[in-house]
Amino acid sequence: MKVIRSLEFHAGSKEEKLPDFASNFPYIATRAELDYYKESLVPWHWHKAVELFYMESGELKYYTPNKVMTFPAGSGGMVNSNVLHMTKIGTHRIRNIQLLHLFDPILIGGQCGSLIEQKYIAPITAASQLEIIPLYPDNPLQADILHLIQKAFQLSENEFDYEWNIREYLSRIWFRLLKLSFPTLQETSSMADKATDKIKLMMAYIHEHYAEKISVSMLAAAAFLSERECYRVFHKCLHMTPTDYMKNYRLQMACQMLADSHEPVTSIAYSCGLGNSSYFSKVFRAHIGCTPLEYRQKRQNINKK
Repeated sequence: MKVIRSLEFHAGSKEEKLPDFASNFPYIATRAELDYYKESLVPWHWHKAVELFYMESGELKYYTPNKVMTFPAGSGGMVNSNVLHMTKIGTHRIRNIQLLHLFDPILIGGQCGSLIEQKYIAPITAASQLEIIPLYPDNPLQADILHLIQKAFQLSENEFDYEWNIREYLSRIWFRLLKLSFPTLQETSSMADKATDKIKLMMAYIHEHYAEKISVSMLAAAAFLSERECYRVFHKCLHMTPTDYMKNYRLQMACQMLADSHEPVTSIAYSCGLGNSSYFSKVFRAHIGCTPLEYRQKRQNINKK
């Protein structure tokens, strides 16, 4: 199981880059030590891989375009393929550790268009209303699935039949999730898939051009929207304005540069599109709670551990 203390993304996107995710066996198991993540959160992102998770300790809050859910220790769930989501730790009193199975649905469904894929996989992955399936131990049906998720983490990667066994576990978990989700799958989604597609286009534009001056009209044009629709989509999917998202993303990039380099604060301010060092320091302190130099010292000391 790979230990993860930060996330990587594909260039110009917020699609997560999954380490050691091979095309001939698209699955990885990870142990996310969330207290090491910058600002104790995982920013908005998505990935084609399905995410099955179990909270070993601590508490984690998941945000999606339509929901906010809290997962304490002992709970877990499934994040659907390509769902936009972010997470924040819910406590600093104890360590926040999350165990994850990440896999491409093709691993259990076979080739696209197969009977297995059509009958058992697509009903979940194609359901836009099914962003997250929460699992809590006080519900017997959900507790059974949580038990299977935990047992799958105990499989030894050194065993000859590891790949066979992990696929069998994922298949059993998936079938139980499908039965659990039948009521939701029969509902008509009130949220259009187009909004998620549009927000991803605009997020990608910001991630490619954050060092430059970006107006709302430029951002809207990147997704072929009016400015009014641009505001509506951001509010609907991310619950914030385009300007707020741009500022937050620039601050995320500033935090990363401060933690990972020794570049002067002035250079980082301009590289992140946040203007001169005076304005940058003011905005940084207001949102992060300390000066850029104080943040750099704190993060670089943590990284040495």
